[in-house]
Amino acid sequence: MSATVQSPPHWESPPDDLKAATREVKAAIRARIEASGRTVEAVWDAVTARLTVAVEGIEAATARGENVWPVIEYADIANGTVTPEQLAYLKQRGCLVVRGHFPREQALRWDQDIVDYVERNRFFEHYRGPGDDFFGSVGSKPEIFPVYWSSAQMQARQSDRMANVQSFLNHLWTYASEGVQWFDPDRDSLYPDRIRRRPPGANSGGLGAHLDPGTLDLWMTEAYQQAFRHLFDGSVEQYDPWDASYRTAGPQYPGTTMCSVFRTFQGWTALSDMARDQGVLHTVPIPEAMAYLMLRPLLDDVADDDMCGTTVNQVFPAIERWHPLLMRALVGIPDVQAGDSVWWHCDMIHSVAPVTDQQGWGNVMYIPAAPWCPRNERYAAKVREAFLAGESPSDFPEEHYERTWPDRFRPERLNATGRRGLGMDQR
Repeated sequence: MSATVQSPPHWESPPDDLKAATREVKAAIRARIEASGRTVEAVWDAVTARLTVAVEGIEAATARGENVWPVIEYADIANGTVTPEQLAYLKQRGCLVVRGHFPREQALRWDQDIVDYVERNRFFEHYRGPGDDFFGSVGSKPEIFPVYWSSAQMQARQSDRMANVQSFLNHLWTYASEGVQWFDPDRDSLYPDRIRRRPPGANSGGLGAHLDPGTLDLWMTEAYQQAFRHLFDGSVEQYDPWDASYRTAGPQYPGTTMCSVFRTFQGWTALSDMARDQGVLHTVPIPEAMAYLMLRPLLDDVADDDMCGTTVNQVFPAIERWHPLLMRALVGIPDVQAGDSVWWHCDMIHSVAPVTDQQGWGNVMYIPAAPWCPRNERYAAKVREAFLAGESPSDFPEEHYERTWPDRFRPERLNATGRRGLGMDQR
């Protein structure tokens, strides 16, 4: 980048005029790319050429009837016997099914424990409907249960088996560079999320393709401008979706994300057996696809005040109009059993397929890998308060069903992993 070209402007809170700010930041990013001696179109062509090869490989594998999702046994993760070939494939695809993460019988007991928990506390008598318009769109009521502090959820979050998998996944990232340790790969922040319970016979509209790492803040905050620096300075070939640099410390842009923490992987743990054709998760298993998504708004066919539909208070959309190449590679998970867990890189496009007359239950606990870092430490303080009060965490609608539930998970039941994850113990 030329020394005479300034970095794009950035805002740590939304400007009064988002459209004007969008025009300004897009013009500055274009100028920064062009100062490298390359045009925006040349950088775009380099990105699409690489991604076309990846997409065509996925299409060919799918046509041959192959499963493109990596599958690794929990025992191999625990014993350190995952092969170099498996690791390479995992980094290529950016997603994973962990077979036998928990014993099937344990997962089924947790599933029943959650049912007993909500029924004992008369949840269905007090349920007020979806507090979240996004998840409310799935169509079955309730499908996403706003429950965070059941014994089942907390036992899974603070278990050694969960910590082992989270550490394994975190170590796929470059978490220390430029003299900075961006996160601790062996300490998770215990990010609390909800559960999904979808009964046999259910009809669900699914969830459209989207991303969750942020929205306008990906272009408009200093931290993300640094995180995606290779996309904006003409050195796009050096872009590495596994580099955590600058992602974990900076403030976030209010109203632009559904998640206040840095997650290396989003994930869920199956509480029931689920067939691949029963309204399950789909992803575009190409971690590098973020380059396409970030550069697409800079092309001439997008209005200067538009980021391909990305805006505040909504998820980052991935749609056919703007991202047709990537949509060709949207593929579903394989069959899973209760106790398996499913993981996908935090930048990856994902969706949930619709289903009519679902066969079998579709039950999961959402538990990601959210390693300890400055951003996650800040949020952990809020989580700690919500846990102690039995409230909904601040990333989620203020529903607070569990405040008065006497049998929610209590502080005295935390183990060392749980206390560290909530910031109660430092080591």
